[in-house]
Amino acid sequence: MKAAGLVAALALIVASPTRTSNHEAEVTPPTGPSPAAAITPTPLPTHDVDVTSVARVYLDQIGDTRYVFSIVDTQVSPIIDLRRVLPERCTPIGPEDAGVLVSAGFAFECASELTFDDALELPWSLAGVVALVRWSDGTEASAYFRGDGRSVPIRLADLRAGGGTTGRLAGTYFILGGEHILFGIDHLLFVLGLLLLVGGFWSLVKTITSFTLAHSITLGLAVLGYVPVDRAPVEAAIALSIVLLAREIVVGRQGRKSLVHRYPWLVAFVFGLLHGLGFAGALGEIGLRASDVPLALLFFNLGVEAGQLAFVVALIALAKIAGRARRMAVQRVEPALGYALGAFSTFWFLDRLPALWGA
Repeated sequence: MKAAGLVAALALIVASPTRTSNHEAEVTPPTGPSPAAAITPTPLPTHDVDVTSVARVYLDQIGDTRYVFSIVDTQVSPIIDLRRVLPERCTPIGPEDAGVLVSAGFAFECASELTFDDALELPWSLAGVVALVRWSDGTEASAYFRGDGRSVPIRLADLRAGGGTTGRLAGTYFILGGEHILFGIDHLLFVLGLLLLVGGFWSLVKTITSFTLAHSITLGLAVLGYVPVDRAPVEAAIALSIVLLAREIVVGRQGRKSLVHRYPWLVAFVFGLLHGLGFAGALGEIGLRASDVPLALLFFNLGVEAGQLAFVVALIALAKIAGRARRMAVQRVEPALGYALGAFSTFWFLDRLPALWGA
C-alpha cells in the first residue's frame, strides 16, 4: 500500500544503516596516471522504485563550485536535458573536466557555490526523492522531497548543514506519517473495526494504545534493519487481519463472545505488530543518514498516531452527532459495517494472494 506523496514513502523507510556502508557514492581524489575518480553508487538489492515510488540520489561537492549528482536507483528515467534541472548559473561538465567518472548521474559547475535559494528540478513523476548530500567541508545532510506528479524539486535550503535541517526533517516525516495513515484505507478500516468491537471508553483507550505500541515496535525494528520486510505476504496478512476482525464484530453482535471480545487489547497488539511491518514496507527502503534515522522514525510514528487519533475523534464525533434519539439505528448499522469490512478485506486478501507467488 502506498502513502500519499511517497506516500503513497519510512518507511518510514527501511533505511540503510549508514551512508558509507553499502550504497555510498564514493568521491575519491584522483590518483595514478588517470585523472578520473570513480563515483559509483552500489545498488541496494531489495529496493523497488516501481513499488515505493521513491528514489534516492546523492549530491557530492567536489570543489568550491563543482558538484556530482549520482542516482542510486536504476529504474528511474535517465535525465537528458539538464538545463531544466540545474539553476541558471550552473552548467553540466564532462567527467574529464570534473576529474571523475560518473556511472549514473552527471557532474556540473556553477558560477558561485550553491545556496539556500537554489533547487534542482528532477523531471520524474515520482511520489518523492530522498537526497543525501556531502559538502566539501565534511558535513552531511539528508531530506525527503515530495513530487508534484511532473517533477521533484530538491531545495538546497533543506540540505545545508544547520539552518533548521533538524526541524525540517522532523516536520517532513511527521506529515508523511499522518498522510500514510489517513490515505491508508486498510489501516483505517482496521482502526474502525477496533472501534466497532470495543465497548467503553477506557477499554477503547487501552486497545488503541496497544495497537499503537505494537506497530511502533515492528516499524522501528524494520527501519533499523533487524526485521526483514517482504511486502507481498505482509499486505495479504493485513487484509486477512481485517477479515478476522470483521468476523468477530458480526458474531459479537449475535451474542457469541470470544477471547477477542474479552481481551481486545491483546488482539490489537498482535495485529499491530503486523501493521507495523506494513508501514515500513509501504514506504520502502529510501535511506537516510544513520544519524537522521532515529529522529525521522520518531516523527513519522508521531505523524501516524496523530492521523490515527484524528480518525478516531472524527468517528466519535459522528456518533455523538447521531444523538441518543438514533441510538438504536446506529446499533443496527454496526453489523452491516462488520459485513462490509469483511467483504472489502476478503476482496483485498484474494487480490493480494497472487503476489505471494510473484504473479
